[in-house]
Amino acid sequence: MSALLDSLAAGFDGDASRRGALDAALRDGLPHARSEAWKYTPLRALERRSFSPLPQPPAEIDPTLLAGIPAPRMVFLNGRFDAACSDLSGLPDGVRLQPLAQALRDPDPRACNFLQRRYELADEVFARLNAAFAGDGVVLRVAEGVAVAAPLHLVFLGVPAAADGAWHLRHFLELRRGASASVVEHHLAGGDHAHLGNALTHVHLAAGARLQHARVQDESARATLFARTDAVLAGDARYRRVDLELGAALSRHELNVRLEGEGAALRADGVLLADGRRHLDTRLGIEHIARDTTCDLTWRGLAAGRSRAVFHGGIVIRAGADGSDANLSNKNLLLSDQAEIDSQPVLEIHADEVKAAHGATVGQLDPTAMFYLRSRGLPEADAQRLLTAAFCREVLGPVEPPALRDALTSSLDRALVMLEPA
Repeated sequence: MSALLDSLAAGFDGDASRRGALDAALRDGLPHARSEAWKYTPLRALERRSFSPLPQPPAEIDPTLLAGIPAPRMVFLNGRFDAACSDLSGLPDGVRLQPLAQALRDPDPRACNFLQRRYELADEVFARLNAAFAGDGVVLRVAEGVAVAAPLHLVFLGVPAAADGAWHLRHFLELRRGASASVVEHHLAGGDHAHLGNALTHVHLAAGARLQHARVQDESARATLFARTDAVLAGDARYRRVDLELGAALSRHELNVRLEGEGAALRADGVLLADGRRHLDTRLGIEHIARDTTCDLTWRGLAAGRSRAVFHGGIVIRAGADGSDANLSNKNLLLSDQAEIDSQPVLEIHADEVKAAHGATVGQLDPTAMFYLRSRGLPEADAQRLLTAAFCREVLGPVEPPALRDALTSSLDRALVMLEPA
C-alpha cells in the first residue's frame, strides 16, 4: 500500500457504507502508467507522501482574499465550512444553499441520496476516497421556474497548517425544470501550503434548466488538487461551463457530461496555464445519448518552464442520438523547449445523421507576430504576454454578464503576468 493511502486510511471514522468505498480504493491502489486514463499523469511522487488530519482552520484570514467576491457566497477553509466568512444574504425564494454537513442532518433520506453513488472502476480511486471521507461541501437546490439573477460564489481557501493535510468535499447542484442560475467557484491560496484537495461535484439539470458554471483554480504553487464533475442534462437543458486552471503543483479535473434529454446543450471552454514544474491535467468525457443534442468545447493550453499540460477531450455519440452536433477545438502553445503538452482528441460515433468535428494543435508563438511587436518597441516579455492573452481570452468572449467576464479576464491576466517568459 502507498504512504498516501496508508495515511488517509489511518484517519477513517465513517460507517460501513463508506468503509466499502475505502476498501475498494485500498484494494486497487493508485493507478499507474498502464491505466490509459492516467497515462500522462504519473502519481509516483504523490504516492510516497503522507497527509495528516487538518486541525481547525485559523479564526481569522486576510480579508483581502475575499475582497471583490460579493454575496451570496459560501466560504470553506481547508475543506471546512466557515460561517463567519460566508454571507448567504440576498438569496431569492425557491433557492436553498447549504453546507453538506447541515444537509446530512436532514431527516429526509432523499436530501443526500447523491452520496449513494458507487464507483466501480479501479482508476476512480479519488472518487472512491471522496465517497469514503467527504463530510462537507455545497448543496444547492433551485426550485422549478426560479431565476437566480446574482451569481452564487463558492470559495475554497487553502491555508497553511502545521502539517500537510487532506480534505474531501462533495457538492450537489440541482436546478429543477425551467430554473436558471450562475455559480462561480474560487479555489484560492490563503498562504503557501502543500495540502491535498479532493472534490466531487454532481450537477443535475432538469428539463429547460440553465446553469452557467465558472471555476477559477488559482491555488498554492505546492498544492495538489483532484476535481471531478459529473453532470446530467435533461431535455432542452443548457450547461455553460468555463474553467481556468492557473495554479497548484498538480491539478487534475475530470468533466463528465451526459446529454440525456432531447435538445440538451453543453458549452464547455477552458484554459490550462502551466509554468515552472506545474502539472495540469484536464479530462473531458461527453456522451450524447438523446437526439438533437449539442456540445461545443474550446480549450486553450500554455506550457512554460519545465511544466506539463495534459488534455483529453472525449466525445461519444451513442446509437440513437441522431441529429447530434459535436465540436471540439484544443489549441496549445509551447513557450519553452523543456515544457510538454499532451493532447488527445477522441471522437466515437455510433449514430447516423450527425455533425461532428474535432481538432488539436501544439505549436509556438508566431515569430512574425513577435517580430512585429518587438519592432515597435515592446520588450520580449511584454510582446509574449500580449499574444498569449489574446490566445487565451478567446474562451471568455461568450461569458455573460460582462461583470463576470471582466472578473475572469482579470484572474487570467494576473496569471499571465506571472508566466515565465520564453
